[in-house]
Amino acid sequence: MENLGYYNGNYGPLEEMMVPMNDRASFFGDGVYDATYSRNGIIFTLDEHIDRFYNSAGLLKIEIPHTKEELKAILNDMVKKVDHGENFVYWQATRGTGIRNHAFPKEGKANIWITIKHAQVQDLSRRIKLITMEDTRFLHCNIKTLNLIPSVMAAQKTLEAGCDECVFHRGDRVTECAHSNVHIIKDGVFKTAPTDHYILPGIARAHLIKMCKKNNIPVDETPFTVEELMDADEVIVSSAGSFCLVANEIDGKPVGGKAPEIISVLHRDLLKEFLDETSV
Repeated sequence: MENLGYYNGNYGPLEEMMVPMNDRASFFGDGVYDATYSRNGIIFTLDEHIDRFYNSAGLLKIEIPHTKEELKAILNDMVKKVDHGENFVYWQATRGTGIRNHAFPKEGKANIWITIKHAQVQDLSRRIKLITMEDTRFLHCNIKTLNLIPSVMAAQKTLEAGCDECVFHRGDRVTECAHSNVHIIKDGVFKTAPTDHYILPGIARAHLIKMCKKNNIPVDETPFTVEELMDADEVIVSSAGSFCLVANEIDGKPVGGKAPEIISVLHRDLLKEFLDETSV
């Protein structure tokens, strides 16, 4: 099977799966999600993604109907049911099913959706183009919710501009991208926004910080501005499938390219970690 779907214990080809109209995702986007990649049937950094998933659910008072170990077992089983060893692994929990009402249902646990589709992590050697856009999202960006309309609109604007990702900012403060974290290198220091309610605490972000510390690259977790972004020695975008993509253009202006030795070290160690942890 190429792509596999799951809904509350029911499996099937992703294209044929159906869910109830009264699932609260249909009306309110009332849920949380997480995602990562698998290789050789091994899901990369699964424990960290599961921890973040349960934290997001807890912040929204969504009751997951499985323990962490049970959900990991379901995910690990699913990646073994598809034809390919390299896949995008996505799962979400919605608050439940019930007649449309803004208030929570009186009873019932979360509905669990899972999708497995063939995909590979991105080529770290390619350079990407970015645009900037005012951050109009709500003040719970640290929760990985299904409410993604601002990110959808930013992704469409990015596509129409012939670029790869959109960098959000609140006033002059850079927050994150439409579906990634963003960081800079300046004068040998890796600088990334703090994990407050303006950004998602990215797993790839945490691994970048780990690799910087491993290689004695100073890390500064404080806010930075659009001006600093444009003047940075390097601009980095990170997510589950793009551990450390480097930008060479923002809003049509050239950026970065001034610290290739640091980029080379980060690419080497991040890729090695992925390959080592997903080897059989």
